[in-house]
Amino acid sequence: MSGTSMDGIDAALLDCSTDRPAIIATHASKFSPVIRQQLETALRLEDPRNADLADLDQSIGEAFAAATNALLKNTHTEPGSVTAIGSHGQTIRHEPDASAPYSLQIGNPQTISKLTGIDVVADFRSADIEAGGQGAPLVPAFHRAVFSDEQETRVILNIGGIANITILPRTADSHVTGFDTGPGNTLMDAWMRHHLDQPMDQDGRMAASGSVNKDLLEYLLQDHYFSRPPPKSTGFEYFNLDWLQKYSAGCDCSDEDMLATLCELTVSSITGAVRTHAPETQRVLVCGGGARNPQLMQRLETSLSGIPVSSTQDYGINPDWVEAAAFAWLAKQRLEGKPGNIPEVTGAHKAVQLGCLFRA
Repeated sequence: MSGTSMDGIDAALLDCSTDRPAIIATHASKFSPVIRQQLETALRLEDPRNADLADLDQSIGEAFAAATNALLKNTHTEPGSVTAIGSHGQTIRHEPDASAPYSLQIGNPQTISKLTGIDVVADFRSADIEAGGQGAPLVPAFHRAVFSDEQETRVILNIGGIANITILPRTADSHVTGFDTGPGNTLMDAWMRHHLDQPMDQDGRMAASGSVNKDLLEYLLQDHYFSRPPPKSTGFEYFNLDWLQKYSAGCDCSDEDMLATLCELTVSSITGAVRTHAPETQRVLVCGGGARNPQLMQRLETSLSGIPVSSTQDYGINPDWVEAAAFAWLAKQRLEGKPGNIPEVTGAHKAVQLGCLFRA
């Protein structure tokens, strides 16, 4: 898995022999500066479907294969003992609301299969889009498998570049729902890279030292995405520095105040989504990189006053590895001929099998 933050590849080795999958081992690897630059260039393409991305597709596939092989080597695991790799790839563009909807991920699955000797399931989003869905979020089905509880209604909050929620009702006959709430870390990270040449606001320290510009925050929250009813999904093709510039032009904010405001935008949009669409929530479990931002977590706990906020670590899965584990599990679903999407989440008109199989 490489998410919207594009900070590298997360690989997880999963035991799916029981109803509740368990992570055996993990491995993280960074993209080289060259590949990172090439990805950032690809993100700015007007229509990446018309661009020649073959070399980058190959390079990302090789990087995914290297991450897999490193994980296997570190755990003394033979490739033949692994049933399949679920490869999400790296998203270049997600356009579920276009006149011809699509979601483009790169990372050549045939290359991954060839270099690892393991079958690969990839291209998870297309089948849901073809069924009339958003193609995202796809992780809620995994959240249901590992975090649902008959005693309480839970929201699983993933804060990556984009933030999304999964609403898990305690009653088994109620539908699981979920959607992208808006920016997670993406705007804060983009501001740090562009203005301060740093990959992120480490531990939210700069945000913690600044003051929220309430006028700017209110203006940002007026964007129509936040009030749109689900199903909905988004990405960095929407929430990016150009979007921020459109709303903040003329705003004389220090870096600290801007980061405090962007952190509060993430918190406010998440809180609004939970209060509006999951008012019966009894617990919020947080995963993704945002779970490691103390300032963001503290603000969430304050904003969601009355609802306990915990890391998924407290419930069996390190927050850094939930999404990687989810796509391994989704590959298992595909191999067993089972649906991987939840129509109530994505808006698809039916449950469908996700992904294409590439044999080693």
